[in-house]
Amino acid sequence: MDPRSYESAKFEVSEPLQKVVAHAAPAASAAVASFGGILFPPGLEAQPFDHANEPDCFIDLNLDQVIAAVVAKRDEKTLRSIFYSPFRNEDIVRYRQAVFSDLERTDVFALFPVFCEAMRSVRANLGYAEQISHRSHKHTVFLRAVRLYCQGVTSLLRDLQSVAPQSSGLRNLLGYLNFYSESAAFRKLAGEADQLHEILSNLSYDMLFRGDQVTVRRYASEPDYTVTVLERFAKFRETEATVPAPRKTMDGFSLNHIEQAILEFVSRLFPVEFRRLDEFVGNHREFIDETIARFDREIGFYVAYLDFIDPLKHAGLPFCHPEVSVSSKNTLVEGSFDLALAAKLMQEKNVIVCNDLQLSGQERLLVVSGPNQGGKTTFARMFGQLHFLAGLGCPVPGKAARLFLPDRIFTHFEREEDITNLRGKLEDELVRLHASCEAMTSDSVIVLNEIFNSTSLHDQIFLSTRILERILATGAIGVCVTFIDALSTLNDKTVSMVSTVDPEDSARRTFKIIREPANGLAYALSLAQKHGVAYEQLRRRVRP
Repeated sequence: MDPRSYESAKFEVSEPLQKVVAHAAPAASAAVASFGGILFPPGLEAQPFDHANEPDCFIDLNLDQVIAAVVAKRDEKTLRSIFYSPFRNEDIVRYRQAVFSDLERTDVFALFPVFCEAMRSVRANLGYAEQISHRSHKHTVFLRAVRLYCQGVTSLLRDLQSVAPQSSGLRNLLGYLNFYSESAAFRKLAGEADQLHEILSNLSYDMLFRGDQVTVRRYASEPDYTVTVLERFAKFRETEATVPAPRKTMDGFSLNHIEQAILEFVSRLFPVEFRRLDEFVGNHREFIDETIARFDREIGFYVAYLDFIDPLKHAGLPFCHPEVSVSSKNTLVEGSFDLALAAKLMQEKNVIVCNDLQLSGQERLLVVSGPNQGGKTTFARMFGQLHFLAGLGCPVPGKAARLFLPDRIFTHFEREEDITNLRGKLEDELVRLHASCEAMTSDSVIVLNEIFNSTSLHDQIFLSTRILERILATGAIGVCVTFIDALSTLNDKTVSMVSTVDPEDSARRTFKIIREPANGLAYALSLAQKHGVAYEQLRRRVRP
């Protein structure tokens, strides 16, 4: 049985080291108190991030696809709750940005997958030990878990010292590891584990096989017949023959029932040594430090996200650490893109188009118009993704960015009719928009995508105007995709942006969204395309 199959098993952790050093020297106490986790700066560790359900905006922004890819084959439950929890706090965001900056160095990043794998093996062995009924076997697996843990902590400390991290998060971690590794409790744990391993590794015994019986006895200093046999047959050896490489031992600590029985007999032959092992297990059942365990869970957030964007960066797509603010709504983004779409297009080896946007002064709402299939909805998703990822502290798509940290992101995309609520499509849109407007504050972000398409043009203009006026009155920022050009000139808070086409071929979309007045043709063109009388459609029809 492979211990990896028990990776999800529960295990207990020791109390945080802070309690152990409550009366230690001030410098030691400071080293411990300065690190409570890699997600939050000192003093803010108690922030909740245990959201079990994904935010309402995820599906509309395609962030569900992004996070699914990020956490795939990892500890999804823990990581999803972190990725579901952005923060409207500049200190938290900048703390995480600094850690990401450190981890973008190859030599620094390489340390943490190794440590995470070591901790995964610790959990796997502990989980496997819980499934074992034979005491000696159970305790030897437990000993292995302890040694893996101690080696993982020691190696991370040594390697982290060699790379000299710059972020306060990793420097505080380094200080904590340094003190923890020098603590009496850890040194005793590591020393006893290594000593026991040495003692048990040097035990020698004989096994005698007679029919279906196995006799286990103490080693009686018999000669090693392997040497004798090799000497006798040495003259028959082909000198030019290639010696096969020795088979790699598969020591997964998985034993069948015969091997377990043999181990039990060995423990009876050496009662003193195995009694020490039993005492060791009894004294160190809760050997994993709580802060180390928390760090192991949290560092996966950084590793998983950087692993996800690494292929995009190698493809030449830019990522940056945005300037963030909870007060200024001046927004500037250069060369950004829809992260979910980029991941898909890169696999298909298609070109990814980047766009810019800006809101300054009293400007609050980007109104995007233009022909169908021109990248408007993608642009709107990009806007929402940028603000959500910024709240997580993650690098965002783009060459440079200055972003507002919202309290919540509202989205409104077209939904299929739900027969269970007995509402028509228009009524359902009104109900959902009303709920959003009621919950929205001046610190919110909203993304609207072609609202009220199910009604007449006259009603669409009337309802859309009222909704945008309500949103603008709150002071929230956002983006609205629409065919109604008049919405871009409601007041000085709206900014017109237009999706463009190739000047030499109006049927060819460039997917570039630029800041310019609406040309008044977007809705007419959409109607022409709907009825099959657009220029390119007619041209295909009459072509000889």
